[in-house]
Amino acid sequence: MMRKQQFTTIDEYIKTFPKDVQGLLERLRRTIRKAAPEAVEAISYQMPAFKLNGKNLVFFAAFKKHIGFYPIPSGIEAFKKELSQYKGGKGSVQFPLEEPIPYELVERIVLFRMKNQKKKDKEPSTKAAETRRRKKPNHSRSA
Repeated sequence: MMRKQQFTTIDEYIKTFPKDVQGLLERLRRTIRKAAPEAVEAISYQMPAFKLNGKNLVFFAAFKKHIGFYPIPSGIEAFKKELSQYKGGKGSVQFPLEEPIPYELVERIVLFRMKNQKKKDKEPSTKAAETRRRKKPNHSRSA
């Protein structure tokens, strides 16, 4: 039984694919990097990922017949019309290998995710606010 390869860098991941696919992955990586220069490259779920302030921004991955792009559900929802020609799911889209990848659209999605993430980072945590509201001071004293 073959053990699944564990990646630690995006370079390691990309090198495992044929040259033509490597070129697509490198260009996708450059497109994301251009749109999100302060994002940090990572491997998450054994896929290339970009993180902003420690939180997932976008992922991408290569498959036999497509490149998967994962801008989290908000990135898909905001560009639903432009992405409607592609297969996808709640937080993913599949770009077929035999068709040109819409790099300009990827860049706009990443910019949207950056703006969205930065906005969320500035908002006070609703979870923390909820916890503070639920905690009531304990005025009873035990003897």
